[in-house]
Amino acid sequence: MSLASFRPSPGADVFSAEELQRYSRHFVLPEVGRSGQEKLKAASVLVVGAGGLGSPALLYLAAAGVGTIGIADMDSVDASNLQRQVVHTSDRIGRPKTASAAETLRGINPNVVVKSHNERLTSDNALEILRPYDVVIDGTDNFPTRYLLNDACVLLGKPCMYGSVLRFEGQASVFDARRGPCYRCLFPEPPPPELAPNCAEAGVLGVLPGIIGSIQANEAIKIILGVGDVLIGRLLLFDALRMEFREVTLRKDPGCPVCGKQPMITTLIDYEAFCGSTTTRKDEHMIKEITVEELKRKMDEKANIVLLDVRQQEEHEYVNIGGALIPLNELQGRLGELDKNAETVVYCRSGSRSARAVAFMQQQGFSNVENLRGGILAWAEKIDPSKPRY
Repeated sequence: MSLASFRPSPGADVFSAEELQRYSRHFVLPEVGRSGQEKLKAASVLVVGAGGLGSPALLYLAAAGVGTIGIADMDSVDASNLQRQVVHTSDRIGRPKTASAAETLRGINPNVVVKSHNERLTSDNALEILRPYDVVIDGTDNFPTRYLLNDACVLLGKPCMYGSVLRFEGQASVFDARRGPCYRCLFPEPPPPELAPNCAEAGVLGVLPGIIGSIQANEAIKIILGVGDVLIGRLLLFDALRMEFREVTLRKDPGCPVCGKQPMITTLIDYEAFCGSTTTRKDEHMIKEITVEELKRKMDEKANIVLLDVRQQEEHEYVNIGGALIPLNELQGRLGELDKNAETVVYCRSGSRSARAVAFMQQQGFSNVENLRGGILAWAEKIDPSKPRY
């Protein structure tokens, strides 16, 4: 399917008087016009992730008149989302993100069809969910789902609009294995989990996903229209602090295991295992865990417990439950500061980084170390609601 192959389906409805007025600024663009707007109306786009990146993408796809918009997300709206996830509103906290986003899109443009996939994308359902859509926008924030989406798009022959944000920096590209490299050509293997913080752990400037997500929507619309130079084979890098865009040329890897000349991946795999997920690492190292209720009881009993926070300094200053602070990326060089024989409870925001820390410490001979299940979030939910969440 070429970039210019999108055509309105036979018998597509003509535009109503309201639509003619709504899309008037598109009609006067020679690159769009009536025929281009018909392409948009006939097209379908799946946005995976109704969060920071997905929010602006969804808003502009609906406003542009993309006929069918799919939203895939299994999370609910949280107060910490509202700093950047502009498709949601304060009165929808606790509601499924798919329902919240769909309500916003229908308010923006009642002419579009919105389909919700309120479920987690897996190797079992991804091909079925992606298959009906022409274009996929990757608004995810974790490596297992990114590799899953990439491989599914390669196998189905669909273009994927890639975006990524962290702190003050963002990236965008278009991966279409029929015309250029795929995500695996750029990142053959995921980074170690301890070197891959997410936005919850490292923070993100609220406006940054709006910039990158809008670029993703822009590229999707260009592909549907068959106009302009799409970001295939190009990685756009954005630095919000310097207000600087840079571009890196990407090349297709002939040895790529999914899109290369002799692909080894011909079906979807276990992406949690491939990316070294926390669950896999827990099983492998059989780490010990303690619940927040158990920890609170021991603290009340004045038990001799060492608390260790493995988050970053800024996170510790924002909220903590006491103890020493040794960020995970400094732990290896600072183990000498800890007593191997002391009962040590390691915590972080959600229990992910602390689980990796416990696994590492056990390997280094710490026999009485436990991971705080659920981390600060669980403590705030079950023990001390006054603690802020992030």
